[in-house]
Amino acid sequence: MKKVEELFRPAISLMNRLKYPKKFILISSVFVLLLSLVMYLLVSEIQSRNDFATKEMIGNIYLRPLRQLWSDIHFAQIITNDSTNQNTDKLKQFQTQINKHIDSLETVNTQFGNKLLTIDNFNLIKQTWQKLQPLNKIDNIEHKNQIYNLLNQQIDNFRKVIGDHLNLILDPDIDSYYLMDATLLKLPVMQYTLSEIQLLTQKMIQTQKDTIERRTQLIKYLTKLEEYNSALKKNMQDAFNNNPAGNVRPKLEQLLDQYTKSIDLLTATSVPLTSDGNPLNSQVFYTAAENNLKLSYLLWDKSIIELDVLLQNRINGFVQRQVSLCIFVSIILVVVLYLYIAFYLGVKQTVSSLSAASKQMVDGTITESITLENRDELAEVVKSFNDIALALVKANKEVNLLNQRLTDENIRMGAELQVTSKLQQMILPKTHELEQIPDLDIVGFMLPANEVGGDYYDVIYHDGKVKIGIGDVTGHGLESGVLMIMVQTAVRTLLEHNETNPTKFIDTLNRTIYQNIQRMSSDKNMTLCLLDYHNGIVRISGQHEEMLVVRHGGLVQRVDTTDLGLPIGLEEEISDFIGYADIHLEPDDVVVLYTDGITEAENVDGQLYGIKRLTHIIKDNWQKSAQDIKQAIVDDLCQHIGQHKLLDDVTLVVLKRKLVG
Repeated sequence: MKKVEELFRPAISLMNRLKYPKKFILISSVFVLLLSLVMYLLVSEIQSRNDFATKEMIGNIYLRPLRQLWSDIHFAQIITNDSTNQNTDKLKQFQTQINKHIDSLETVNTQFGNKLLTIDNFNLIKQTWQKLQPLNKIDNIEHKNQIYNLLNQQIDNFRKVIGDHLNLILDPDIDSYYLMDATLLKLPVMQYTLSEIQLLTQKMIQTQKDTIERRTQLIKYLTKLEEYNSALKKNMQDAFNNNPAGNVRPKLEQLLDQYTKSIDLLTATSVPLTSDGNPLNSQVFYTAAENNLKLSYLLWDKSIIELDVLLQNRINGFVQRQVSLCIFVSIILVVVLYLYIAFYLGVKQTVSSLSAASKQMVDGTITESITLENRDELAEVVKSFNDIALALVKANKEVNLLNQRLTDENIRMGAELQVTSKLQQMILPKTHELEQIPDLDIVGFMLPANEVGGDYYDVIYHDGKVKIGIGDVTGHGLESGVLMIMVQTAVRTLLEHNETNPTKFIDTLNRTIYQNIQRMSSDKNMTLCLLDYHNGIVRISGQHEEMLVVRHGGLVQRVDTTDLGLPIGLEEEISDFIGYADIHLEPDDVVVLYTDGITEAENVDGQLYGIKRLTHIIKDNWQKSAQDIKQAIVDDLCQHIGQHKLLDDVTLVVLKRKLVG
């Protein structure tokens, strides 16, 4: 106790020398200082978000004249390419409009360009446009088109710079993010594709030449347009569905539906590759592209208006929060001041009562026995109360701090697991990718035991060859999931660098993963088996579970991979242990790859699924498609597991060589 008193003696001495008003002023000063700091941080955070949205609105101010410039330059190019030269007046009209748009863009750029470093981008656009002016009197269409194409590219680069510097690609709200994505990326790229279709068909109409090369180019444009249209529809629906105010859908849905259906109608139009006896009506595509361009620009204009509304509402919300926060804190300060005064008056009243009682006792005028504690005993009581209060406050703060730490840690871990799990699902091969492989019928399946699994599989079709990988990371959870993602990235990187030597491929992959594992201070490693397929030959390398090859008639060949490698990430140097084997596949032959989550799956009685049961179910279904074989294995595995908990990740890859012809 004496040590505690010695520790607090300066504060006790100070407080004992002060009267209650001064004590309250001192404590209030500390409280107000802390409250001011918290207020400053909160208001600064809100203001930061407000500034973020304001920058986005500046970006929209840039995009408006840029969009007008983008569309009018295209229309001017169409008129320039008109060999009839009947639209000279209309071309002059567009040139006048383009000059106005450049002036508008220059006004905006003068105001904000120095901060955003967009002066050079604008000057390039202006200089390129000026180069086109003397060409109006020169009959050099190819030269003009080159400058027009350069101008379109510069405008597109300018748009990307604006998106990067003005937060347009980082919008935090889903509805405004997807509207921003439509105005900044999706609609412009569709407009560019439509303009290319219009220019191509215009050339076909004017030259009366309908070649296979031009038809092929037209098909490519239509394919791209179909992909862009699907992405636009999905993203806009996400914007509609995640718009809390519900004000975007009524304004844009009808026009969006009209535009996307018109694009669908255009992309569904058949374009035969041969021109023999089947002339292509280029005018139909020209007119459709022209009409869709107009709809696209109209949709862009309305979308940018709604985007401004969302941003302005967000800014208004931030301002309202700041005002509400100030009002709330002001009320708290008034209440605290009121309570301080009340507390002071209460203490003063008690002290006055004690003083009056003591005077009565001294004067002997007291008429009844009053039991009162003297000042020393009252101070001891207050001190005891303060000790208890301080102990309770300290304990409460520690409990709250511990709870907050546990809550934050749970949120952080949950977010990490959720992000990692989502990343795992995102990098798995998609069905449409597998369907593009001409010689193989391939299907994959993955079921993690936890939120984040440690199994890996991938199918990559590159330069006419197929790379298939399957592996199993030790354990589950975040580290295993991250290791799986690193391996997938490393495999794809090596494949993109055309590394074909299996020993060098796995050795380089192992060194990369090993060094990352060492940096992570992790004890994880993984089995990994890589298959290269080309013209009926499967080359397998790396150590994993057995590869099952089912020949015509149901004969199962088990390929042991024990001598083909070592686990990835276990040792830095494994090149001496890496080997490979070549397996020839006849049409209708089946290859099954799996992880030990299948063969070691237990039922309620603790019995394993086993390799024999797996080969048996494959033999019974080998003549079916890869999808049906996969489903038969999964159904049989689920029947075996029953109500028992899944203890390990389940991964399965089935590939079947297609029949020729």
